[in-house]
Amino acid sequence: MKWRLGLFASSLIAILLILDSCMQFRMSKSEIDQRFSEKKTSGVQGTYKTGKREIHYAKTGSEAGPLVLFVHGSPGSLSDFIGLLTDSILQKKAMLISVDRPGFGQSNFGWAEPSLEKQAAILKPLILEFRKEGPVILVGHSLGGPVIARMAIDYPENVNGLIFVAASVDPELEPTRWWRAPFVTPFFRWIVPRSIRSSNDEIYPLQPQLKEMIPRWKEIRTSVIVVQGKEDSLVPAANAEFIKTQLTATTPKMVYQEGMDHFVPWSHPHLIRQAIIDMIEMLEVKK
Repeated sequence: MKWRLGLFASSLIAILLILDSCMQFRMSKSEIDQRFSEKKTSGVQGTYKTGKREIHYAKTGSEAGPLVLFVHGSPGSLSDFIGLLTDSILQKKAMLISVDRPGFGQSNFGWAEPSLEKQAAILKPLILEFRKEGPVILVGHSLGGPVIARMAIDYPENVNGLIFVAASVDPELEPTRWWRAPFVTPFFRWIVPRSIRSSNDEIYPLQPQLKEMIPRWKEIRTSVIVVQGKEDSLVPAANAEFIKTQLTATTPKMVYQEGMDHFVPWSHPHLIRQAIIDMIEMLEVKK
């Protein structure tokens, strides 16, 4: 009997390790460097510490241009935007930075930060470190959407433009998954792959935070572009209309795409590229 229990335990641990290895949703640092080399991109990776966190990022592009900061969804990593970091057109126009949010990529993998407010504070040092004289543009995909909205609300002096890409921001459209609750408990958390654990830890408490943000959307006065697929089954297109309704101090440019699903950075990166170019031009006009 004991050997059977031992075999079961060993098999279970092996399966969990395999699942964790296969479901990381990230590129290694060497894979990122290799991609830069393949694309003949002069890119660098770096980390910075804030509190007990160590945050990883990758940077390419023009030091003299505006700062464009990419914020990924859940689960995900900075490599979600690797195609845009190595885009030759964007590199000439802006400094491009993609960051691993807390708990993802190389930023304390598996240890998420559930608070949108704290996530915004954790990412703020990137802006302070790298912004030059030009504007700061934040690009947020999926759960990165509410993160960049929170950054614009809490640090308006440091944000000039927002690009929401399939952003999950409407609390009424945020699905309540009963099965998430057990996996935030200590007993069950250890069996979940780290990327999924981080995702669950931040999505489970998301809805009440989105509700609390509703009165503060009117504080956003930056230029805004919204990119949304009409066939998005994960983040319904009505999220885009929510943004448009809530932004009473600015008028967003709405970009809807027929037949497009949630995975815009991979399926339609040209729409994000064009939104960045359009945002740079919009901000130039506002000078």
